Amino acid sequence: MKSLSLPLCVALVAGSASLGACSWQEPQAPPSGERSVPVVSPPAPHQRATRTRNAPQNLAVSTALAQIGRPYLYGGHDPSTGFDCSGLVWFAYRSAGVATPRTTAQLWQQLAPVSRGDLRPGDLLFFNINGKPNHVGLYVGDEQFVHAPSSGKSVTLARLDSPYYRSVWLRGARVVTQTR
Repeated sequence: MKSLSLPLCVALVAGSASLGACSWQEPQAPPSGERSVPVVSPPAPHQRATRTRNAPQNLAVSTALAQIGRPYLYGGHDPSTGFDCSGLVWFAYRSAGVATPRTTAQLWQQLAPVSRGDLRPGDLLFFNINGKPNHVGLYVGDEQFVHAPSSGKSVTLARLDSPYYRSVWLRGARVVTQTR
């Protein structure tokens, strides 16, 4: 099966209308820069160069972007019912043929850190909500990430450089793409 390019998948998404995972509540007003409709710029030139060797990560990003609008569900990891933050990551990578830990805590413990300056599409972003690393999102490039924020909300695209997410960001991590 041939995979679609990230910009094409984003265009298609924009055109179509667990267990210790994320249990935090986001502020009432969405952080500046958060959108319910994806607006993703093409990756920067240094990110484009990694596309071929970064294919599973790009497929995971495309899969996660396709879930925008699906409801948040604590412990959820399936599009038919909804997602929590780590369930979205687990589902996106599983769809790309890569096994990942299921919970935010397991992802935090098992994946090697990546600095903010070295982030690539498909990397995971960890956030400190309520005093511990308990929220994860999937970096899509250009300072944007897709995530399942909290109860009553849905999978959405947000900006890493927004004041809120900049203030709670802890680190990135890269998924090793050994297929299952």
